[in-house]
Amino acid sequence: MEIAHTPVLLNECLELLSPESESYAENPLMIDSTLGEGGHSFHFLSKYPALNIIGLDADCVIQARARERLAPFGRRMMFYNGWFQDFYAAYPAEIAGGRHPDIILFDLGISVFHYEKSGRGFSFRNDERLDMRLDSADGKSAADLVNGLDERGLANLIYLYGEEKLSRRIARAIVQARAGGRIESSKALAQIIWDAVPADYRHGGIHPATRTFQALRIAVNGELERLPQALHNAFNVLNAGGKMGVITFHSLEDRIVKNYFRNLGRECVCPPEVAVCRCGGKKCAEIVTRKPVCPTEKEVSENSPSRSAKLRVVRKISPASDYRLEGVVGY
Repeated sequence: MEIAHTPVLLNECLELLSPESESYAENPLMIDSTLGEGGHSFHFLSKYPALNIIGLDADCVIQARARERLAPFGRRMMFYNGWFQDFYAAYPAEIAGGRHPDIILFDLGISVFHYEKSGRGFSFRNDERLDMRLDSADGKSAADLVNGLDERGLANLIYLYGEEKLSRRIARAIVQARAGGRIESSKALAQIIWDAVPADYRHGGIHPATRTFQALRIAVNGELERLPQALHNAFNVLNAGGKMGVITFHSLEDRIVKNYFRNLGRECVCPPEVAVCRCGGKKCAEIVTRKPVCPTEKEVSENSPSRSAKLRVVRKISPASDYRLEGVVGY
């Protein structure tokens, strides 16, 4: 089968998240929280013959591709179709024979498959329906937001999730354009944004619609809202001594991961007004990567989507209380 997506920071993940000792379990267990086409899982299964993996994905279409690709590994590969925060909130241990994982990986980027082959409007290179949902049966589409939000709400969304400095100008143009009819396609939306921005902005380092499309994708799939609690629940599901790694692709999600991992590595995170420590008074994790691991120049030249990737890894010492979510974005 033809694979669209190249896994980022692959060698770094294989090294930093390696099953260091089979004393974890007779067959160490990993959870690939964002399976996609199965790139990371394929290489982990190939390199570590005793490893078993549960692959999670909200998109049943891309998971079907992963099932085909990973079929040669037989029972070593298990699948869960659904959002990762639902999986970790009520961890179904029975899926792995009652075991808990020794390794957890989150790769928070969107697969190249979604941009190039899903037909859901993630990219403006082709004229596709403006959807952007990973689970096409869940929630509002990008078209619903583009045509339903008022100008202020649209501008705020584009600025907050896309960090787009011309968000108000773009929102105003979208509202004016939709007065003539519903905006339904990715190409139509990209053209509206192109026409709305100054001439010099059109020829910068990226297409002027890039940040708006990113913002809509994040909002449609609740990417930032899902992340903090999912990280917290996943960490608590992890076996003591196990490792959790997270790959991020933009500053908003990286800030969430950095703040949460920092809290895990602190002795105490109780607020000053709490007279007696309630968080346990000891760190819950060892920070494996003091600074985020970034792709090499060679990787960026060979796989341009990796250019903004950052990998952070922690090793679990003990379970974390909800106090460890204090100070994390959204909490």
